[in-house]
Amino acid sequence: MSQDGPRRTDGRTSEDGGDVSTRPLLNRRLEGHGSTIFAEMSALAVKTGAINLGQGFPDTDGPEEVREAAVRALRGGRGNQYPPGPGVPELRAAIADHQRRFYGLDIDADTEVLVTAGATEAIAASMLALLEPGDEVIAFEPFYDSYAACIAMAGAARVPLTLRAPGFRPDLDALRDAITPRTRLLLLNSPHNPTGMVLTREEATAIAALAVEHDLLVVTDEVYEHLVFEGEHIPLISLPGMRDRTVSISSAGKTFCFTGWKVGWVTGCAALVAAVRTAKQYLTFVSAGPFQYAVAEALALPGSYFTGFRDDLRGKRDLLAEGLGRAGFEVHRPQGTYFITTDITALGESDGVAFCLALPERCGVVAVPNAVFYDDPDAGRTQVRFAFCKKHDVLQEAANRLRGLTS
Repeated sequence: MSQDGPRRTDGRTSEDGGDVSTRPLLNRRLEGHGSTIFAEMSALAVKTGAINLGQGFPDTDGPEEVREAAVRALRGGRGNQYPPGPGVPELRAAIADHQRRFYGLDIDADTEVLVTAGATEAIAASMLALLEPGDEVIAFEPFYDSYAACIAMAGAARVPLTLRAPGFRPDLDALRDAITPRTRLLLLNSPHNPTGMVLTREEATAIAALAVEHDLLVVTDEVYEHLVFEGEHIPLISLPGMRDRTVSISSAGKTFCFTGWKVGWVTGCAALVAAVRTAKQYLTFVSAGPFQYAVAEALALPGSYFTGFRDDLRGKRDLLAEGLGRAGFEVHRPQGTYFITTDITALGESDGVAFCLALPERCGVVAVPNAVFYDDPDAGRTQVRFAFCKKHDVLQEAANRLRGLTS
């Protein structure tokens, strides 16, 4: 061994050897993907005691019978050890039944369903499984921040299709123009976070036709599928030519208000699900054993639960939207999800990031700047997102505080 210390293959020596490489510790593919904006703004809410309308989590738990189902599973020893890799049979069957019940899809619970650690892992596993370096991925912009990180980890390149205010409709001509010989995959989110846009049947059909024409894979993030206030949710996997090219992703967190359980799933043809499972097994392997049994029961809740859940959130949307309008924001009322995108220009503001950082001290409310969801921050520089998945009195208090911006 050299007196200078053990040599490393990257040209560095050990710490006591004296040589220090300038190569960063973080993989260059993840450059710029530090702490998520949600963690930063939630920490700011805790620090200042502000009302947190930034991160999208409810401030109440979901149905008591679902929570008790988790307790029964824990006490009964179901899922306390490693569950099966694809997910417990009861949950996979419930997911297949859900797809049939709501969308008329015939899904094989044994080969066409994969349970994941939330939709976030499902997206990561899909990107890692289906992409190779040099591939291009077209995604709606603004996009949920994990999309960019997952595409980067796979070594692929993201190509944004920008959704523009006021309607945030996808430009289908621009989508066609964005497709190149390197395009491998469309990563689509409807109902769309953060804008609340919901694809129409005509838009979904046109996108599906482009995917078929260019032989593209499609990954759809549908976690807000039961929160459509205007229009209808159209799973792309249900459209002609899409059954064997679509990975459909959803989760229990948003629909049943148990975001901490992190139970998500993938449905698709057996070949696609097998590919995603190959990557997923080296991420978490398995997770949320007892909660899987509880989510199986949640998916079987009567239709009145799903319609009541949607109607309650629609009322909360309207309450906050009206409050934001009275406070001077330009409000882009969403068709779905539980987020409202606003524009701060009418308040005399021009920088959403600076506005959100100052907002807790100014009036005791936390929001998220949409600019962080764009490759081109200027495209969303004056947009700010508020979550309305909170109690009515919390939303009313937030609206009252925000009126102080113009007083």
